[in-house]
Amino acid sequence: MQEWIDAFLMHLQNKNFSPNTLKSYRADLQEFMHFLRQRNQDDLRYFTTSTMRAFLAAQQMQNNPARNTILRRIASLRSLAAFLLDQGKIARNPFKLLPAPKRQKILPKFLTESETEHLLDTAAHSKLAPRDRALFELMYSSGLRRSEVTSLKISDIDFFNGIVKVFGKGSKERLVPVTDAALAAIKDYLACRPSPKPEDALFLNKNGKPLTGDGLAYIFKNTAIAANLARKITPHSLRHSFATHLLNNGCDLRSLQEMLGHQSLAATQVYTHVSIEKLKNVYQHAHPKCKE
Repeated sequence: MQEWIDAFLMHLQNKNFSPNTLKSYRADLQEFMHFLRQRNQDDLRYFTTSTMRAFLAAQQMQNNPARNTILRRIASLRSLAAFLLDQGKIARNPFKLLPAPKRQKILPKFLTESETEHLLDTAAHSKLAPRDRALFELMYSSGLRRSEVTSLKISDIDFFNGIVKVFGKGSKERLVPVTDAALAAIKDYLACRPSPKPEDALFLNKNGKPLTGDGLAYIFKNTAIAANLARKITPHSLRHSFATHLLNNGCDLRSLQEMLGHQSLAATQVYTHVSIEKLKNVYQHAHPKCKE
């Protein structure tokens, strides 16, 4: 079984799946392999519906995992099953008669506009202030994912037109507007770097190497602590805040979908919940009965 899992992951890599997606698939399938080895069933003969039922039941018993985690593992195994069918290694799809649980709706956690300004101001006064100010300003200005911002090159910033070229999930390219504040911060940061070249990584760590996703998460954690924000802050928190604030200030869903790089509008619609307070305020000021 392990050799076919390795072949499947290589197949995904050759199809240019993102490193984060490959990491998730690998972790999910290794969890499945661990389950099979405990039962002495690490053979393709046991890649059956009954085995999948037993695996999913065992998952539900372990540390009460989130429903969406279970769904992600099912998706990983479904993809593996499709690959094995194409290779002629299994005769039938073990998921054909296995219903999947419904996806759990998780509302995105975001910062208020004042909290966001405080976070950006804190980043602008860090030990590596020019870089961190540029980093936070760009992520908030354009709603970039962690992997997207760490993969940026200097040449991806179009200072004249005020846009950034982003390579999102599935290596899909999109162009996203950048605020003047972010462009100014990036210019100040690059002015501090010795002979930056267009092909160089846009953001570097303290050792002058390209900033990694883990390094970015570390910066966010420390900046949030310094800002004394009473909540966990991640790079995705700023992406959620970007989407929320744009919707609250009149941006339409289709434009937001394009800027976020979502394949479907349904993924973007999760942000509409945050506009309810704005709607309530408009309602309070506009409805005749609320003015009495």
